Amino acid sequence: MIKLSCADTAVNDATLAVLVAFFVLIPLALILLSYGFIARAVVRIQSSKGRRKAFGTCSSHLVVVSLFYLPAIYMYLQPPSSYSQEQGKFISLFYSIITPTLNPFIYTLRNKDVKGALRRFLARVCRL
Repeated sequence: MIKLSCADTAVNDATLAVLVAFFVLIPLALILLSYGFIARAVVRIQSSKGRRKAFGTCSSHLVVVSLFYLPAIYMYLQPPSSYSQEQGKFISLFYSIITPTLNPFIYTLRNKDVKGALRRFLARVCRL
């Protein structure tokens, strides 16, 4: 949209880059930093069962954070010359439909009953 204007777009492009860094990269960096501290604390847990449970919780959160941030980072940080309209459609679809659809599945698969039901279902389907 910016390229359609007849004016110099350098200021607009720079402003967009700063805003993307502020609203996407800084929160992501803070999240990853906090996960680094969490991982360091989890490694210090003495019991292997407690460590496995903590890593299981953190891994599901990290998957959801990745599903949320990676499409946005990919979309906003690629060079404008390599951007295609088809890529934009796919990223928009992924970001707006697939990511929110996967969230409940990611969090419910942490439940033992749901895992057991899924295993029984897959075993039944594989036998057919």
